[in-house]
Amino acid sequence: MSFPVENSIEHRQALLDAWVEKRRQIAVLEAESSGLIADRMRVLDADVREHPHHREAIHRSMIAEYSAAGRIAKGSVEYAFSDACLLDSDHPAVQESFRRGDITAAHVREIVRAGMIVRLAVREGRVDAETLSLYDAAALEIAEHDSPGRTRAMVRQIAASLAGETLVERHRRARGERTVTMRSLDDGLALLQVVLPGHLASAVLDRLTRLAQHVIATRDERDPVLSSDALDLGDDAVFLHDLAPDDALRDDPVLNDHHIDRDPLDAHTIFSDDTFTTDPCIEHVPADDRTIDEVRADLLTDLLLAGDPSAVSGTGLDAIQARVQVTVAATTLAGADNLPAELDGFGPLHPDVARDLAARTGGWSRLLLDHDGMVTSTDAYAPTEAMRRHLRARDQHCRFPGCRMPVHRCQIDHNHDHARGGPTSNDNLAHLCVGHHALKHPDIDDRYRWSARQLPGGDIEWTSPLGRTYTDAAPRRVMFV
Repeated sequence: MSFPVENSIEHRQALLDAWVEKRRQIAVLEAESSGLIADRMRVLDADVREHPHHREAIHRSMIAEYSAAGRIAKGSVEYAFSDACLLDSDHPAVQESFRRGDITAAHVREIVRAGMIVRLAVREGRVDAETLSLYDAAALEIAEHDSPGRTRAMVRQIAASLAGETLVERHRRARGERTVTMRSLDDGLALLQVVLPGHLASAVLDRLTRLAQHVIATRDERDPVLSSDALDLGDDAVFLHDLAPDDALRDDPVLNDHHIDRDPLDAHTIFSDDTFTTDPCIEHVPADDRTIDEVRADLLTDLLLAGDPSAVSGTGLDAIQARVQVTVAATTLAGADNLPAELDGFGPLHPDVARDLAARTGGWSRLLLDHDGMVTSTDAYAPTEAMRRHLRARDQHCRFPGCRMPVHRCQIDHNHDHARGGPTSNDNLAHLCVGHHALKHPDIDDRYRWSARQLPGGDIEWTSPLGRTYTDAAPRRVMFV
């Protein structure tokens, strides 16, 4: 296709439009691929009816052939067949959206897998069959306008709400799947994989991140360590006869070797100005240029290898010093019911865990919601803190479309710049991560600068340098009723 003159705004817009359309076409093709897999499953069913005693062998043979033909891992092929079968049989509305290219294969994966507890509730007769259609409609409302990552968190909440207390039992069973595994990778590395309850995994990652940030912030403060054979170097030389009689360095053979037949008066004549940057006798501390991921990995290794288990740590909840945000109904907190709580930005949380966490902290806030599930206010102690608590409860994560950086790693931004008259009020404030906050910084040239304005209800409308608008809807709280 032809494009306008290069480096014009029209050219950039045309490239963006072409890319978006190509992504839609890819989704359409992926939907067709899923349909072909569903057709193959129907052939499998016919084969199994004809040879029921060979069900397992027939299935394994099919998976092996598709894995070999597509050069895809066996596990990935099995997931593809499972998702395609469930999409075809139980989620027609999601399948139709997929065929139009309105959602991607990643969105479909999250919707189908989160919908497991709804399908189970329908099969067991605990909810009406129409509940699955209601789940699909609610899931598509999110997936067609948001990223797969955000879709994952929201559809889990929707499924939990529609399936009711089945989530409590599901979490109780899932606790038995906690595990630590390892497999080798290339170049001397290995993958250490830990499966934990969500609230503990979130706390572990947050603590590692804060420790890593501290290491990075202070790593330039380290002092060099000089070896003993360098004590007699430079203008402030230290010689053997300067040491106290009981100083252990007097017995250092290297230091003694440096003083055989040496005249202390000659010490000032043998060094140039660059002695302390070039002399091999001095131990120089290498620059620490590790990334935050590398620092987190090193800290995890140090903590696991150097720490001993102790009864003082209890279940692990007593030792949590990280930041997690949990929403739980007052009736559940009081023990009047066992409806699921919510680990913000992650998904549903077992009510027993929420009550346990509540008993160990004094940082809980009371949230008042409107009929749409929007936070309207919180209890607080001072006006400024009240605004921060309200924004944390409302935003949950960075408010740039698709970003899921938790609020405690974000900055509070004036959507309309304060320097240009923007008020410091809840309807002009939102959390942005460092990277997305920088996009609208006043120092950026207008040709590359984004702008944001908050709409009634908390939605944020972003305008790109190309003049396109993207709306990030304020997170809704799913009511567990």
